[in-house]
Amino acid sequence: MRYFIQRLGFFVLSLMAAVSINFFLPRLMPGNPAEAMIARYQGRLSPMALHSLELQFGVTNQPIWQQFLSYLNNTFHGNFGLSITYYPVPVMNVIANSLPWTLGLAGTATVIATVAGVFLGVLAAWHRGGVIDSILPLVTTFTSSIPYQWMALLLLYVFGFTLGWFPTAHSYSTILMPAWNGPFIVNVLYHAILPAATLIITAIGGWLFGMRNNMINILGEDYVVFAEAKGVKDKRLMLTYAARNAMLPSLTGFGMALGFVVGGAVLVENIFSYPGVGYQLVAAVTNEDYPLMQGLFLIISFAVLLANFIVEMLYGRLDPRVRKGGANS
Repeated sequence: MRYFIQRLGFFVLSLMAAVSINFFLPRLMPGNPAEAMIARYQGRLSPMALHSLELQFGVTNQPIWQQFLSYLNNTFHGNFGLSITYYPVPVMNVIANSLPWTLGLAGTATVIATVAGVFLGVLAAWHRGGVIDSILPLVTTFTSSIPYQWMALLLLYVFGFTLGWFPTAHSYSTILMPAWNGPFIVNVLYHAILPAATLIITAIGGWLFGMRNNMINILGEDYVVFAEAKGVKDKRLMLTYAARNAMLPSLTGFGMALGFVVGGAVLVENIFSYPGVGYQLVAAVTNEDYPLMQGLFLIISFAVLLANFIVEMLYGRLDPRVRKGGANS
């Protein structure tokens, strides 16, 4: 219980720090969202409209502490203001429309890369020195060394432009109307193949190497050697005795990876014009859309902190030594 309270306290403090930074950072920058909105239209809006826009974007002359309290209240209720890029659409609506695409693409790709990498790492470690251990690390070292934006461009050129096997942009065909039916779901999956393959190919090597190294270390432990000497079957020895314990560090990495999924693969989403969070983040930076940037950064920060908190709880559950160490500290 003490371990849980400590981790929860750290989560709350970290979240408050992220919220505070998200509040003060834009206010240290010159100008405000209303002035950026005026500048976008290059004189097509009357300067008299500035005050009206400032009111809509929440720009006031109140003391900073009152602004901070108002900001906390609005954030708690999910009110991040209006987006400049999609004016007058609320920022929360833009995020709500983009987040499912990122979770579906990057989330699925992360799960596939993790499961496949961990499984292949177990096989490589168990058959260390063999054909599998010789080929897999070599291939994944090459694929992991390629930046994912270059991998995206390579797959796009070969399978999109040259062979024409897959779509080159967007998340679904424009001739279809979004709906929960077979044709639309199949079309969405078809459009996601290349961007998902990009993320999987470039990430799988890291999971494979991490699991392989952990597994080799575990296989040298006394309890594994003792179980082998007792005649425990190879399958049980590999999965129950070795892989289960070697997987703990990978669990931490997986939790953090899921947290960063919300940020999306920024360059991949932009290369494929995929309407996820990463695509919206680039659009917000390009258009100096401060409200949208604030909302996106806060959502990403919250996701990373929440994933870290959940992983710490799972780690404490799976390894009692962690709880004891946290209670004694």
